[in-house]
This record gives sequence, C-alpha cells and structure tokens, in this order.
Amino acid sequence: MTHQRQIARIAILTVSDRAASGEYEDKGGPGAEAWLRDTITSPMEIARHIIPDGREIVAAKLRELAENGADLVLVTGGTGPAPRDQTPEAVFDVAEREYPGFGEEMRRASLREVPTAILSRQTAVSRDATLIITIPGKPSAIATCLNAVFAAVPYCLDLLGAARIETDPARIEAFRPKGA
Repeated sequence: MTHQRQIARIAILTVSDRAASGEYEDKGGPGAEAWLRDTITSPMEIARHIIPDGREIVAAKLRELAENGADLVLVTGGTGPAPRDQTPEAVFDVAEREYPGFGEEMRRASLREVPTAILSRQTAVSRDATLIITIPGKPSAIATCLNAVFAAVPYCLDLLGAARIETDPARIEAFRPKGA
C-alpha cells in the first residue's frame, strides 16, 4: 500500500448555468460541504467550485481537479434529463473506471422519497487516485444519496491510494475489512 496523505483534499463542483452566472444561489455546494463536515472526522480541505453546464467545461474541470490531487470530487447538478444536463457524459469522458453501484444505490434511496428519482443519472468513477461521485443539487437529496453510499467511500479511497478518511460512526459507519 502506498503512503497516504494525512489531509484529504475534497472538491465540490457545482454545475449550473444559473449559479455560475450569479442569478441563482448555489445550495448544492454548501449542502454537500455541510454534510461532509458533519460526517468526516479526519483532517480535510474542502474547495468549492461553480461552473456552467456543458460537457467540455465539466470534463476539463474534472481533469484539472484530479491532476491537482483531489482525493474525492462531489459533482452536484447536471444529472437530469434536460438537454443541458451533460454532467454524466463529462464524467465518463474523464473516467478510467466506473462504479455503477453508487448510482444504483443513490437512486434506490431517492426513490423512497420521490418518484422522479428514476430520472437521475448519478454515478461514480475514478481517475487516477480521485473518486468522482455525482450527486443531486438539493441539500436534502444530497443527504439522502450520501447517506446511502458513503460507508463505502473511505475504503474505496484507500484502494485508489487516496488520502485516508475517517467518519463519525454515529452518522456513517465506514466499512473497511478487518486490518484495512
């Protein structure tokens, strides 16, 4: 196993034409950050970014974040069926591996709350040692999705060689095999 950094680098990328132009307040980025700060107990740096929709723009930013050493990137917005919603396509443009179980489980959890969750195109991929997870833009939906999948995130980061993160077991009990 490679030596892991002590401080996790986490990026939250909001994809929204309206938020990027300032006509709409970004609620997804702050919602994701609040959830992470309430859940992760180990040292971390969180950087939030807002960019407009668009496959090439999103892919370029994801490449940049991975190349600059982000361990985890949460991408909020652009995962619906509207023509401008091209976040999943951009994510696949930069992906080396896909982890479809993340999207499946996030949709399953969300379907318990809203029937339109079936329209979401959430997924997770990795690029080098960076795990990229797409999540909804509404803070309550972010919590639903992250609560459904985050127990697997710390061990996935371990396997990728990213920084080790620990969680508050009262919120999310991270799963790691014995000895990991």
